[in-house]
Amino acid sequence: MSALFEADRLQMRFGNRIVLEDITLRFGPGELCGIMGPNGAGKTTCFNVLTGRYRPSRGQVRLDGEDITGLRPHEIARKGVSRSFQIMNLFNDFTARDNIVTALPGLRRRGFDVSHAVAANSAFADQAEVLLERVGLAGKGGVLARSLSYGDRRALEIGVALAAAPRILFLDEPTSGLGSDGTARLAALIGSLKGQLTIVIIEHDMRFLFSLADRISVIHWGQVLAQGTPQMLRDNEWVRNSNLGKLQ
Repeated sequence: MSALFEADRLQMRFGNRIVLEDITLRFGPGELCGIMGPNGAGKTTCFNVLTGRYRPSRGQVRLDGEDITGLRPHEIARKGVSRSFQIMNLFNDFTARDNIVTALPGLRRRGFDVSHAVAANSAFADQAEVLLERVGLAGKGGVLARSLSYGDRRALEIGVALAAAPRILFLDEPTSGLGSDGTARLAALIGSLKGQLTIVIIEHDMRFLFSLADRISVIHWGQVLAQGTPQMLRDNEWVRNSNLGKLQ
């Protein structure tokens, strides 16, 4: 399978501190891939390089063969890359519907005036309702984001990311703060999206990640130490002997 998204030999330095040493990753069309590793391994820094928040000190990032290394986040987003954040990024005083509408490409071309745009073109609201149903929030379009449950807010954040019709979706610790019921609901949501677009997840919950991912990369000491299917990683001696193996 040819890669949709590639990272080759990434290095990231902050002064004299090397956070990423030699990271090479491949994500194919429709794959659900995971990135795991202990705290401080460089996972979030890696995500930030892949999505344009940081420019790597060395190496290259390509989307469908195009070099996107060093492009700013909004430039990468326009090419079909969306991401969520460990700390949610929602407009709390907007309704769930309006949070979705603000991310629709058609509205962005109009300058982000949500109320006037929706009044002038009900298609925006209709598109938002379709996305809300897709992420399990049907009937909650009129609820303020701040009034939604934590699990609903996580689902809304994914809906906002999907509003841009991305080719690849990066999710940063999506189960953070969720209980068992919320995690199960999120797993069902992400499972329903599997195969429709490329999804890449950083996740500390190994059971969650192993139940969903086609392939997983293990990052530690700023390097990729192991890659493969969940079963291959279960059989990997280093993973079994590490703290990661004890979490499975």
